Amino acid sequence: MDLRQLRYFVAVAQERNFTRAAELLHIAQPPLSRQIQLLEEELGVSLLIRKSRPVRLTDAGRLFYEQALQVLGRVEQ
Repeated sequence: MDLRQLRYFVAVAQERNFTRAAELLHIAQPPLSRQIQLLEEELGVSLLIRKSRPVRLTDAGRLFYEQALQVLGRVEQ
């Protein structure tokens, strides 16, 4: 896991949409999706419910989102 993956996840969680998050991050959508998949594989848990529109966070995703915001906030300080 790296800070880039945390930033990507936070963007998807906030936008609730992979396409809009990719635009915000100035990257293509497929690499964004892949990085989120790799993050989920590393954590061993699903963070997002992709079948819904807009994308929703799982319970684990909500917890991870809060922690990711804290980590990114500390890094910025």
